[in-house]
Amino acid sequence: MDSTSAVSRGRDRGSVPAAAQLFLRVALAAGFLSPVADRFGLWGPPGTPNVGWGNWAQFSAYAHQLMFFLPTGVAEILAIAATGAELLFGALLLIGLGTRWVALGSGLLLLSFAGCMTLALGVHAPLNYSVFGVAAASFLLATMREYRFSLDAWRQARPGEERRVA
Repeated sequence: MDSTSAVSRGRDRGSVPAAAQLFLRVALAAGFLSPVADRFGLWGPPGTPNVGWGNWAQFSAYAHQLMFFLPTGVAEILAIAATGAELLFGALLLIGLGTRWVALGSGLLLLSFAGCMTLALGVHAPLNYSVFGVAAASFLLATMREYRFSLDAWRQARPGEERRVA
């Protein structure tokens, strides 16, 4: 029996073990895609247990509360842009395409969200919802040298090598 575990072998190569990295990508993706689904009522209408908004109007009102310092039209455009970014980031993280740049963009989006939450609701709000922690996780993902189980890994295979995602 090999005395070196798969976890320590992953660390010896200077990379996070592949399963943990995959879990991080999927968790971040779900953290972006689930709220987008909520905004469009896919988890149920407003007032349903475990539904944050239930429709665009409820989300828009919340976004305007967080961006109180902006004109209404600008806040609405930014709410739409943030939703588009969350949808795009979630999908790309899930398949592992452009992971480094997507993770960096995700971290910046989350920091902007945390900043708006702090201004509008106080620092306890982003702390209670772990927004700073998730932003840090995004930045950590951006620092990794390779992205196993991803389209990035498949695309980076050398000519003549078998293309695998693992």
